[in-house]
Formats: sequence, C-alpha cells, structure tokens
Amino acid sequence: MPVLNIRTTAECLQAKREPVDQATLASAAVIVADVRRRGAMALREHAERYGDIKPGEPLVHDRAALLAALDKCPRGERQLLEHAANRIRTFAQAQRACIRELQTTVPGGEAGHWIAPVASAGCYAPGGRFPLPSSVLMTAVTARIAGVRNLIVASPRPANIVLAAAAIADADALLAVGGAQAVAALAYGAAPFVTDVDLIVGPGNRWVTAAKHLVAGVVGIDMLAGPSEILIIADGDADPGLIAADLLAQAEHDADASVVLVTDNAPLISAVNQRLDEQLITLPTRETALAALRNSFAVCVADTEAAVAIADLVAPEHLVIMVGDANASTDVARKCANYGAVFIGAMSDQVLGDYAAGPNHVLPTGGGSRFGGGLSVFTFLRVRTFLRMNGPSAAASALRSEAAQLARLEGLEGHARAIEAR
Repeated sequence: MPVLNIRTTAECLQAKREPVDQATLASAAVIVADVRRRGAMALREHAERYGDIKPGEPLVHDRAALLAALDKCPRGERQLLEHAANRIRTFAQAQRACIRELQTTVPGGEAGHWIAPVASAGCYAPGGRFPLPSSVLMTAVTARIAGVRNLIVASPRPANIVLAAAAIADADALLAVGGAQAVAALAYGAAPFVTDVDLIVGPGNRWVTAAKHLVAGVVGIDMLAGPSEILIIADGDADPGLIAADLLAQAEHDADASVVLVTDNAPLISAVNQRLDEQLITLPTRETALAALRNSFAVCVADTEAAVAIADLVAPEHLVIMVGDANASTDVARKCANYGAVFIGAMSDQVLGDYAAGPNHVLPTGGGSRFGGGLSVFTFLRVRTFLRMNGPSAAASALRSEAAQLARLEGLEGHARAIEAR
C-alpha cells in the first residue's frame, strides 16, 4: 500500500526545492546560446532533435492555420474550450477593472501612475504526455484581456485541440516548439519565424524553467514554475476519499510532483492511505502518481494553528482547506499567508479551479508564493509613475530645498544644482 511518509515540522523545511537544478541549467544554457547566435536554423535543429516537429513540418502555425484547426474541432470540444475561455475572460476582466490609474497632489504639483500592458508576450503551454489546451486558454486569454497586442503561443507537437484553443484565445500564431529552444526564440527572436517578445509566461518542464531563468532580464518572466504541488489541511471530519482523489489529481501530473496532507487527526492519514491504494488500482496514470507519492508526505499536528504554520512553511502551489463546514474552512484560509491559490471547503475541488472556474492555474511552486502570486492580468501590466510640477510656489520651493539637501548628503552636487536651476 502507498504510504505518505510522516514528517515533522522541522523536516518540512527540508522539502523546499530549487526551481531548477544546476545540470539542467547548464544544458539549457547551451541551447539558449545557440538559438540566440544562429536563430531559426538552430531553432529548427533543436526542435527536430528533441521531437517537437518532424523534418519539413512548419515551425509556426499562423492565424489562418489556427482558425482552420478550430473549424476541424468537434462541436462538443469547441464548446468546452469556448465556455472555459469565457469564464477565464470574465474573471480576468473583473481583475482588470480593479486596477485604475492614479493622480494625487504633491507640494507644488501632481503625481500618480498610468497603466499599460506589455506590447508583446509569449505564452508557453506544455506538450508532454497529453495536450494541455487549458494552459493555452489560461495564459493567452488573460494576456489579451490585459491588452497585449502581439501574442504568440508556444507548444511542442501541438494537437489540433491545442491549435483550436490558441484560435479561441485570439493568439496571432503558435510556435510548434518546446523546451529551452522555444524560450530562447521568444526571448531573442528567430527571424523570419519568430520575433522577440517582452514577456514570457506559462508552465513547462525543467528545461523551460531553466531557460526562463537564463533569459530573465532580457525579457520579463512570470515565475520559475516547477513540478505540481498540493497541500491539504484537513480535520477528522474530512472525507478521506476526497482527499485521496485530490492528492492523486496532482500526483499524476509528474513523477516529481509533491502532495502533502496536514492534519490534527492521526487516523485520517491511515484512512487516506487506504483510499489512495484503492483509487490507484484503476488510475491510468498510476505509475506516475506512485512515483510522486514516494516524495510526498503527511504531517500530524496538534491543532489547526500548527497546520497553518506548516502550510506557510511549505508555501504550496495549491492549498486545500477541509476543516469543518465552509465557514470554518474560510476562517482557516484567511489565516494562511503563503499559497498560490486556495480552495476552501470540500466542495471547492482544486481541479475545478485548474480547468475553468475562472481563476488562473499558472501558479508559483517551490515556495514562490512567499514573494509572488499566480498569473493574472497584473502579470502583463506595467504601472508607470509620473510627476508634473506646476511652476514656482512656496510649496515647490520647500520641496526643492529638501531634495537638494538630500542630494548633497549623498555627495551628488550635480543633482542638487539641477534641482536649484529651476
């Protein structure tokens, strides 16, 4: 029977993982440098070598090709994509409405901020064992709502449904390449097929993450996303079958995924392990899930407060609260500080959020929620401040005097003179 290993609070700190290992970083650096130097020729060579495309296949599917794929999409599948896109769009529009321009007074003038989207973005969607049209929708739909003008999706070996999702998301084109080679092409361009973008977003394997790390600063990135994670806080009244189902939903993503149960009820751990054993029997992704369970664990704590402390130490990608009723779970959720997204109550299944409830499923992993949030319209927006002084006044004179004094404290006489010249 699979067993979630029991860990102590101290051992939870050791569970933190680097977003990318040094060996992968070194391998990705070779590919990134090659694509940067040789452009489209290197891009095609690496794409064919790693099986992204076959010789002679197009590197890029333009807008017309995406629309053609949408026309081929079975009606039921198309409706699923459109409904999901609409919910993602509605949530993103609500988020965008929260962000407003600002103007306030300063001595002798006004200051504030203006908001503008990045001009171009590349949205990565993994193309591993199964097509992931949901990642295309989550990234590209959100980018468009933010106001991004030029939008390209990158995904290796794109199935027709992935191309259709890119069409529904209003992408301009899809780069049929993955891994470090795709990230390099998005960052540096690979004329005439790909122009460089301002921002690269989306989840991917460790080579994608390594490449994003390498090009960060040349372009913006959303985050360094690693393997999937879930942490469930549950009490003795929680349903062990639901807990097991939620844990397996993340475990089947990747052999490196991490699933964690934190509870103040020791018998619940045994009950969950029993349900894991039962559910794994018929799970088609059993081998992957089993591998993930081997590096996952459970923690038995004294009370809910201790469970919250563990959750904040782990800072998981997905946090699920199954404590009492929905109101009790909400109270616990509000006490938690570090998570990518929280799912409150037994009926708020994390997978529902991953697919199409509206909030985004591109979330920080590896403890990244301690300093960042998930993908949203905010990711694609820049807040730029302005200052407008209205001319000579007593208030402005006092401000200039203090600014000049601060400049001289720092040894910057040129700064002080520029201030006093006005």
